Amino acid sequence: MNKFLLAAVALGITACASSTPINDDKVFFAFDSATISDAAREELESQALYMKKNPGVNIILEGHCDERGSTEYNLALGALRAGNAAHVIIADGIEPERIKTISYGKERPQYPGTGEEVWALNRNATTKVVDVE
Repeated sequence: MNKFLLAAVALGITACASSTPINDDKVFFAFDSATISDAAREELESQALYMKKNPGVNIILEGHCDERGSTEYNLALGALRAGNAAHVIIADGIEPERIKTISYGKERPQYPGTGEEVWALNRNATTKVVDVE
């Protein structure tokens, strides 16, 4: 994460206040999948609508996985999840340069614990709102 923060600072990106409606929004994925579900597509299209109404808002889409599988596999799967989420938002009319993606794979679980309920929560793409100064 430190490399990511350093890169963000170098690019002049700072996190917005958590009061931004789409900050920390999540879309969820099935096990071993990066396929966008209908519910996820609806959520991402809602985020795109917010971005259309707020042209100064840029986002980072974080790809996350559950704890099963190798680090390398989960980093690749997390990248696919974030990328597929970005494609939905871009297809809805948002400029690609307003969206960055990063994969955390299984390295940054958002929910502690183990078992299917926790794993399902950790299989997601999380939207983080950023300002570009």
